Amino acid sequence: MNPEELSNRFLDFAVSILKIEKIVGNSFASKHIFKQLVRSATSSGANYQEARSAESKADFVHKLQIVLKESRESYYWLKLLQRTDRLNEELSVNLILEINELISILIKSIKTAKSKQ
Repeated sequence: MNPEELSNRFLDFAVSILKIEKIVGNSFASKHIFKQLVRSATSSGANYQEARSAESKADFVHKLQIVLKESRESYYWLKLLQRTDRLNEELSVNLILEINELISILIKSIKTAKSKQ
């Protein structure tokens, strides 16, 4: 997958998260979880853009590791929404599958970049 395609997947993922706001609910817990999810989901794509402009291989790896961290956090918040029945099963499964695929791509990219250092 080329960098532009991956960048678009992160952008599409963030858009998908933003679109579920009305579904999640208005309780204190729902708002808290959703805000955390929005922060991590949007941060993943933004940090990936930064990684694409890294100043060195080491900087690239470091920034990809930040993207991985934020993506894993998104996974956590999605699982929490799923387990507390704040998202329907089909939607939560699709979003979790997508973030899992992105995490797998990031892990492989980090390993590849480290091996080239």
